[in-house]
Amino acid sequence: MRRSALGWAFVTILFWSSAFVGIRVGLQAFSAGHVVLLRFLTASIVLLGGVLVTRGRLVPPRRAWGRVAVSGLTGFTIYHTALTLGERTVAASTASFIIAAAPLFSTILARILLKEAIRPWAWAGMAISFFGVAVMSGLGHEWHWDALLIVLAAVSTAVFFVAEKPLLAEFRVIDVTAWVTWAGTLPMLAFSGGFIHALAHAPWYPLLMVIYIGVFPAAGAYVTWSLALRDSAMGSIAPMMYLNPVLASVLGWIMLGERPGWPLVAGGILIVGGVWIIQAAAPFRGSPTLVSEGEGL
Repeated sequence: MRRSALGWAFVTILFWSSAFVGIRVGLQAFSAGHVVLLRFLTASIVLLGGVLVTRGRLVPPRRAWGRVAVSGLTGFTIYHTALTLGERTVAASTASFIIAAAPLFSTILARILLKEAIRPWAWAGMAISFFGVAVMSGLGHEWHWDALLIVLAAVSTAVFFVAEKPLLAEFRVIDVTAWVTWAGTLPMLAFSGGFIHALAHAPWYPLLMVIYIGVFPAAGAYVTWSLALRDSAMGSIAPMMYLNPVLASVLGWIMLGERPGWPLVAGGILIVGGVWIIQAAAPFRGSPTLVSEGEGL
């Protein structure tokens, strides 16, 4: 795996970890539907600018429409709607613990659908990290029925990672990210009722936080994630998401007062250790994805 891919993945995880907190802040002033819609309208505008500035393709070729639609629906419409609805009652830290199951689903799907070979050390590292997630989520955290929505989000984002990767083999990262974001944002227009009124009366802090998670954890982070995914095997990058609970818990503690207990430390050590095993052992066989329409973004 290229070092650049690891760097892009780490930047992505930093942004995504902050999104769990941003959603909770946004829900203080907006409905879940309005948070999702504002966030991804913002991301869509930013990505439109990115495609125009880099002279990319605004419309995917017809042969890619099906995969773009699946990627948009699973990675954006379903994932972010389910996650935001779940966070109405589930703490940011707890939500991040549940989402941390996504790498396991992604790796299994990559093995089945993308034929990525996975060595025993990789499974060992994932098992250790997943056990760390279990420690963090199963001790000292209250379970909510809304957590089932976040489980749905974890499964849908795993499908998205696998569905998007072949697109990155043919097209530029910025173009693919824009297409799937727009495809996923269109169904969110169903939440537009009362949206303008909510914007006009929203306090400045929740408003700015939702715009922030649209610009950085959405538009920016999905570009950096796609760059990482393009240059590495799915199985070597997806486990980086195990770091989300650690970072999101720290941010939730600092910004929302969601004080973590000792499971954070124990689970965090296991998670980081498992990710280190996965990366240090270089367990995944497979070449980086090549882009046929030009390298770079």
